[in-house]
Amino acid sequence: MSQDKNWGRQTTINSARLVLLISDAAPSLSNYPLRVNSLKGTITRSHMETSSQRPAQHGRPRPLRAVQATLGIAILLATLFTALPSRGLASGNFYERLSLLLTPHPIDAVLTPQPQLRIGIVAGHSGNDAGAVCLDGNGDVTLTEADMNLEIAALVQEQLTQKGYQVDLLREFDTRLNGYRALAIVSIHNDSCEYINDQATGFKAAAALNTYDVNRANRLTACLVNRYQNRTGLTFHAGSITADMREYHAFREIDPSTVAAIIETGFLNLDREILTKQTDRVAEGVVEGILCFANNENVEPTPIPNLTP
Repeated sequence: MSQDKNWGRQTTINSARLVLLISDAAPSLSNYPLRVNSLKGTITRSHMETSSQRPAQHGRPRPLRAVQATLGIAILLATLFTALPSRGLASGNFYERLSLLLTPHPIDAVLTPQPQLRIGIVAGHSGNDAGAVCLDGNGDVTLTEADMNLEIAALVQEQLTQKGYQVDLLREFDTRLNGYRALAIVSIHNDSCEYINDQATGFKAAAALNTYDVNRANRLTACLVNRYQNRTGLTFHAGSITADMREYHAFREIDPSTVAAIIETGFLNLDREILTKQTDRVAEGVVEGILCFANNENVEPTPIPNLTP
Protein backbone atom coordinates (compact mmCIF):
# COMPACT_ATOMS: atom_id res chain seq x y z
CA MET A 1 0.00 0.00 0.00
CA SER A 2 2.82 2.35 0.92
CA GLN A 3 4.52 1.46 -2.33
CA ASP A 4 1.42 2.40 -4.33
CA LYS A 5 1.21 5.76 -2.53
CA ASN A 6 4.86 6.47 -3.25
CA TRP A 7 4.30 5.51 -6.89
CA GLY A 8 1.32 7.86 -7.18
CA ARG A 9 3.25 10.68 -5.52
CA GLN A 10 6.22 10.21 -7.84
CA THR A 11 3.93 10.11 -10.87
CA THR A 12 2.36 13.41 -9.85
CA ILE A 13 5.82 14.95 -9.43
CA ASN A 14 6.91 13.74 -12.85
CA SER A 15 3.72 15.10 -14.37
CA ALA A 16 4.37 18.46 -12.80
CA ARG A 17 7.89 18.46 -14.17
CA LEU A 18 6.46 17.88 -17.63
CA VAL A 19 4.24 20.93 -17.19
CA LEU A 20 7.32 22.95 -16.36
CA LEU A 21 9.07 21.63 -19.43
CA ILE A 22 6.12 22.73 -21.54
CA SER A 23 6.09 26.17 -19.91
CA ASP A 24 9.79 26.60 -20.62
CA ALA A 25 9.34 25.54 -24.22
CA ALA A 26 6.35 27.82 -24.80
CA PRO A 27 6.31 30.73 -22.28
CA SER A 28 3.67 32.47 -24.32
CA LEU A 29 1.18 29.78 -23.31
CA SER A 30 0.98 30.88 -19.66
CA ASN A 31 -2.52 32.20 -20.25
CA TYR A 32 -3.64 28.67 -21.01
CA PRO A 33 -2.99 26.65 -17.85
CA LEU A 34 -2.75 22.89 -18.02
CA ARG A 35 -4.58 20.52 -15.75
CA VAL A 36 -2.72 17.40 -14.79
CA ASN A 37 -4.59 14.21 -14.15
CA SER A 38 -2.04 12.17 -12.30
CA LEU A 39 -4.26 9.11 -11.97
CA LYS A 40 -5.04 8.66 -15.64
CA GLY A 41 -1.64 9.87 -16.80
CA THR A 42 -2.98 12.55 -19.17
CA ILE A 43 -2.65 16.31 -19.41
CA THR A 44 -5.52 18.46 -20.67
CA ARG A 45 -6.01 22.17 -21.14
CA SER A 46 -8.64 23.76 -18.90
CA HIS A 47 -11.14 26.03 -20.64
CA MET A 48 -13.57 26.75 -17.83
CA GLU A 49 -11.51 27.40 -14.72
CA THR A 50 -7.89 27.99 -13.85
CA SER A 51 -5.82 28.08 -10.70
CA SER A 52 -5.44 31.84 -10.98
CA GLN A 53 -7.70 33.99 -13.14
CA ARG A 54 -6.18 36.94 -14.92
CA PRO A 55 -8.05 39.97 -16.17
CA ALA A 56 -9.11 39.69 -19.74
CA GLN A 57 -6.86 41.62 -22.08
CA HIS A 58 -8.87 43.54 -24.64
CA GLY A 59 -7.59 44.45 -28.03
CA ARG A 60 -5.02 41.59 -28.16
CA PRO A 61 -6.20 38.61 -30.24
CA ARG A 62 -5.20 35.22 -28.97
CA PRO A 63 -2.51 33.76 -31.16
CA LEU A 64 -3.78 30.80 -33.17
CA ARG A 65 -0.37 29.21 -33.25
CA ALA A 66 -0.21 29.12 -29.46
CA VAL A 67 -3.50 27.23 -29.31
CA GLN A 68 -2.32 24.78 -31.94
CA ALA A 69 0.97 24.27 -30.11
CA THR A 70 -0.84 23.64 -26.83
CA LEU A 71 -3.14 21.05 -28.37
CA GLY A 72 -0.22 19.38 -30.14
CA ILE A 73 1.81 19.11 -26.95
CA ALA A 74 -1.20 17.81 -25.02
CA ILE A 75 -1.82 15.09 -27.59
CA LEU A 76 1.86 14.18 -27.66
CA LEU A 77 2.07 13.88 -23.89
CA ALA A 78 -1.13 11.88 -23.70
CA THR A 79 0.34 9.49 -26.24
CA LEU A 80 3.57 9.21 -24.31
CA PHE A 81 1.81 8.47 -21.04
CA THR A 82 -0.24 5.82 -22.79
CA ALA A 83 2.79 4.24 -24.48
CA LEU A 84 4.92 4.10 -21.33
CA PRO A 85 4.08 1.61 -18.57
CA SER A 86 2.64 3.33 -15.53
CA ARG A 87 5.43 2.01 -13.32
CA GLY A 88 7.93 3.46 -15.76
CA LEU A 89 6.66 6.96 -14.98
CA ALA A 90 7.80 6.67 -11.42
CA SER A 91 11.16 5.08 -12.18
CA GLY A 92 14.35 7.06 -12.10
CA ASN A 93 15.03 6.70 -15.83
CA PHE A 94 11.73 8.24 -16.88
CA TYR A 95 13.34 11.24 -18.56
CA GLU A 96 15.82 9.02 -20.33
CA ARG A 97 12.90 7.07 -21.81
CA LEU A 98 11.13 10.25 -22.73
CA SER A 99 14.24 11.59 -24.44
CA LEU A 100 14.59 8.35 -26.34
CA LEU A 101 11.00 8.53 -27.56
CA LEU A 102 11.31 12.14 -28.63
CA THR A 103 14.61 11.66 -30.47
CA PRO A 104 14.14 10.99 -34.21
CA HIS A 105 15.44 7.61 -35.33
CA PRO A 106 15.95 6.32 -38.87
CA ILE A 107 13.30 3.85 -39.96
CA ASP A 108 14.79 0.57 -41.06
CA ALA A 109 13.52 -0.64 -44.38
CA VAL A 110 11.16 -3.57 -44.04
CA LEU A 111 12.52 -6.39 -46.15
CA THR A 112 9.90 -8.62 -47.66
CA PRO A 113 11.26 -12.14 -47.96
CA GLN A 114 11.35 -13.26 -51.57
CA PRO A 115 10.19 -16.72 -52.59
CA GLN A 116 13.02 -19.17 -53.20
CA LEU A 117 13.92 -19.81 -56.82
CA ARG A 118 13.92 -23.49 -57.75
CA ILE A 119 16.85 -25.05 -59.58
CA GLY A 120 17.02 -28.64 -60.79
CA ILE A 121 20.32 -30.55 -60.97
CA VAL A 122 20.34 -33.94 -62.68
CA ALA A 123 23.16 -36.31 -61.75
CA GLY A 124 23.61 -38.10 -65.09
CA HIS A 125 23.18 -41.89 -65.05
CA SER A 126 22.54 -41.82 -61.30
CA GLY A 127 20.12 -44.55 -60.24
CA ASN A 128 20.14 -46.10 -63.70
CA ASP A 129 23.54 -47.22 -64.97
CA ALA A 130 27.24 -46.57 -64.48
CA GLY A 131 27.78 -44.51 -67.62
CA ALA A 132 31.39 -44.46 -68.74
CA VAL A 133 33.51 -46.95 -66.76
CA CYS A 134 37.21 -46.43 -66.12
CA LEU A 135 39.37 -49.52 -65.65
CA ASP A 136 42.95 -49.97 -64.57
CA GLY A 137 45.52 -52.30 -66.18
CA ASN A 138 44.08 -55.29 -64.36
CA GLY A 139 40.55 -54.63 -65.54
CA ASP A 140 39.36 -53.38 -62.16
CA VAL A 141 36.92 -50.47 -62.03
CA THR A 142 38.60 -47.32 -60.69
CA LEU A 143 35.96 -44.73 -61.51
CA THR A 144 32.50 -44.54 -63.04
CA GLU A 145 30.87 -41.59 -64.71
CA ALA A 146 27.75 -42.00 -62.56
CA ASP A 147 29.76 -41.62 -59.36
CA MET A 148 31.62 -38.59 -60.70
CA ASN A 149 28.42 -36.95 -61.90
CA LEU A 150 26.71 -37.50 -58.55
CA GLU A 151 29.63 -36.07 -56.57
CA ILE A 152 29.72 -32.90 -58.67
CA ALA A 153 25.92 -32.56 -58.65
CA ALA A 154 25.76 -32.90 -54.86
CA LEU A 155 28.35 -30.13 -54.44
CA VAL A 156 26.44 -27.90 -56.87
CA GLN A 157 23.26 -28.48 -54.87
CA GLU A 158 25.03 -27.65 -51.61
CA GLN A 159 26.58 -24.43 -52.91
CA LEU A 160 23.36 -23.16 -54.49
CA THR A 161 21.38 -23.99 -51.36
CA GLN A 162 23.83 -21.92 -49.31
CA LYS A 163 23.08 -19.01 -51.62
CA GLY A 164 19.35 -19.23 -50.89
CA TYR A 165 18.05 -21.33 -53.79
CA GLN A 166 15.75 -24.32 -53.53
CA VAL A 167 17.66 -27.07 -55.30
CA ASP A 168 16.37 -30.49 -56.33
CA LEU A 169 19.00 -33.19 -56.86
CA LEU A 170 17.48 -35.49 -59.48
CA ARG A 171 18.34 -38.96 -60.79
CA GLU A 172 18.64 -39.86 -64.45
CA PHE A 173 15.05 -41.11 -64.73
CA ASP A 174 13.63 -39.36 -61.69
CA THR A 175 9.82 -39.44 -61.56
CA ARG A 176 9.90 -35.77 -60.55
CA LEU A 177 11.15 -34.87 -64.03
CA ASN A 178 7.64 -35.35 -65.42
CA GLY A 179 6.33 -31.81 -65.89
CA TYR A 180 9.16 -30.42 -63.73
CA ARG A 181 8.98 -26.62 -63.37
CA ALA A 182 11.88 -24.47 -62.22
CA LEU A 183 13.91 -21.43 -63.17
CA ALA A 184 16.42 -23.77 -64.78
CA ILE A 185 17.55 -27.37 -64.84
CA VAL A 186 21.09 -28.53 -65.61
CA SER A 187 22.11 -32.11 -66.24
CA ILE A 188 25.70 -32.98 -65.32
CA HIS A 189 27.66 -35.59 -67.25
CA ASN A 190 31.24 -36.50 -68.15
CA ASP A 191 32.92 -37.87 -71.24
CA SER A 192 34.77 -41.07 -72.04
CA CYS A 193 37.37 -42.82 -69.93
CA GLU A 194 39.19 -43.97 -73.07
CA TYR A 195 42.15 -42.12 -74.47
CA ILE A 196 41.11 -40.71 -77.84
CA ASN A 197 43.82 -38.18 -78.66
CA ASP A 198 45.59 -35.28 -77.00
CA GLN A 199 42.70 -33.00 -77.86
CA ALA A 200 40.20 -35.09 -75.89
CA THR A 201 40.25 -32.69 -72.96
CA GLY A 202 37.80 -29.99 -71.97
CA PHE A 203 34.05 -29.67 -71.56
CA LYS A 204 30.83 -29.38 -73.57
CA ALA A 205 27.55 -27.58 -72.95
CA ALA A 206 24.35 -27.48 -74.98
CA ALA A 207 20.85 -26.05 -74.65
CA ALA A 208 17.64 -28.04 -74.89
CA LEU A 209 15.93 -27.88 -78.25
CA ASN A 210 12.34 -28.38 -77.05
CA THR A 211 11.87 -25.18 -75.06
CA TYR A 212 9.47 -22.25 -75.25
CA ASP A 213 12.28 -19.72 -75.08
CA VAL A 214 15.31 -20.62 -77.17
CA ASN A 215 17.00 -17.31 -76.34
CA ARG A 216 16.92 -17.98 -72.60
CA ALA A 217 18.14 -21.54 -73.14
CA ASN A 218 21.04 -20.23 -75.21
CA ARG A 219 21.79 -17.66 -72.54
CA LEU A 220 21.94 -20.35 -69.85
CA THR A 221 24.38 -22.29 -72.03
CA ALA A 222 26.48 -19.19 -72.70
CA CYS A 223 26.66 -18.50 -68.95
CA LEU A 224 27.72 -22.09 -68.25
CA VAL A 225 30.39 -22.01 -70.95
CA ASN A 226 31.83 -18.66 -69.89
CA ARG A 227 31.84 -19.15 -66.12
CA TYR A 228 32.93 -22.80 -66.20
CA GLN A 229 35.82 -22.08 -68.54
CA ASN A 230 36.94 -19.12 -66.43
CA ARG A 231 36.81 -21.15 -63.22
CA THR A 232 38.42 -24.39 -64.42
CA GLY A 233 40.59 -23.30 -67.33
CA LEU A 234 39.30 -26.20 -69.40
CA THR A 235 38.67 -25.81 -73.14
CA PHE A 236 35.16 -25.60 -74.56
CA HIS A 237 34.52 -28.31 -77.17
CA ALA A 238 31.73 -26.81 -79.27
CA GLY A 239 32.54 -28.98 -82.28
CA SER A 240 31.92 -32.25 -80.46
CA ILE A 241 28.40 -31.50 -79.18
CA THR A 242 26.06 -34.24 -80.33
CA ALA A 243 22.35 -34.39 -81.11
CA ASP A 244 21.90 -36.67 -78.10
CA MET A 245 22.99 -33.83 -75.86
CA ARG A 246 20.50 -31.34 -77.34
CA GLU A 247 17.71 -33.93 -77.31
CA TYR A 248 18.50 -35.35 -73.89
CA HIS A 249 15.50 -37.41 -72.72
CA ALA A 250 14.93 -35.33 -69.56
CA PHE A 251 14.41 -32.24 -71.72
CA ARG A 252 11.35 -33.91 -73.25
CA GLU A 253 9.89 -34.76 -69.84
CA ILE A 254 10.12 -31.41 -68.05
CA ASP A 255 7.70 -28.53 -68.48
CA PRO A 256 8.63 -26.65 -71.70
CA SER A 257 8.79 -23.38 -69.74
CA THR A 258 11.75 -24.69 -67.71
CA VAL A 259 15.03 -23.55 -69.24
CA ALA A 260 17.35 -26.54 -69.59
CA ALA A 261 20.96 -27.28 -70.48
CA ILE A 262 23.40 -30.17 -70.30
CA ILE A 263 27.09 -29.96 -69.45
CA GLU A 264 29.81 -32.57 -69.73
CA THR A 265 32.32 -31.23 -67.23
CA GLY A 266 35.36 -33.04 -68.67
CA PHE A 267 36.91 -36.19 -70.06
CA LEU A 268 37.43 -38.91 -67.49
CA ASN A 269 40.80 -39.69 -69.06
CA LEU A 270 42.87 -36.54 -69.61
CA ASP A 271 40.79 -34.37 -67.25
CA ARG A 272 40.60 -36.95 -64.46
CA GLU A 273 43.03 -35.00 -62.27
CA ILE A 274 40.90 -31.86 -61.98
CA LEU A 275 37.63 -33.81 -61.89
CA THR A 276 38.62 -36.05 -58.99
CA LYS A 277 41.04 -33.89 -57.02
CA GLN A 278 39.53 -30.43 -57.57
CA THR A 279 35.88 -31.39 -57.58
CA ASP A 280 34.93 -28.29 -55.57
CA ARG A 281 36.42 -26.12 -58.29
CA VAL A 282 34.50 -28.02 -60.97
CA ALA A 283 31.24 -27.58 -59.02
CA GLU A 284 31.94 -23.87 -58.52
CA GLY A 285 32.21 -23.42 -62.28
CA VAL A 286 28.75 -24.93 -62.75
CA VAL A 287 27.29 -22.88 -59.88
CA GLU A 288 28.73 -19.64 -61.24
CA GLY A 289 27.23 -20.41 -64.64
CA ILE A 290 23.78 -20.96 -63.12
CA LEU A 291 24.06 -17.78 -61.03
CA CYS A 292 25.09 -15.85 -64.13
CA PHE A 293 21.82 -16.90 -65.74
CA ALA A 294 19.66 -16.44 -62.63
CA ASN A 295 21.06 -12.97 -61.90
CA ASN A 296 21.07 -11.88 -65.55
CA GLU A 297 24.79 -11.13 -65.44
CA ASN A 298 26.82 -10.00 -68.41
CA VAL A 299 28.41 -12.70 -70.52
CA GLU A 300 31.44 -12.03 -72.69
CA PRO A 301 31.72 -13.97 -75.94
CA THR A 302 33.62 -17.23 -75.51
CA PRO A 303 36.08 -18.23 -78.24
CA ILE A 304 34.92 -21.48 -79.81
CA PRO A 305 37.79 -23.66 -81.02
CA ASN A 306 37.25 -26.08 -83.89
CA LEU A 307 38.16 -29.28 -82.09
CA THR A 308 36.83 -32.76 -82.81
CA PRO A 309 38.30 -35.37 -80.49
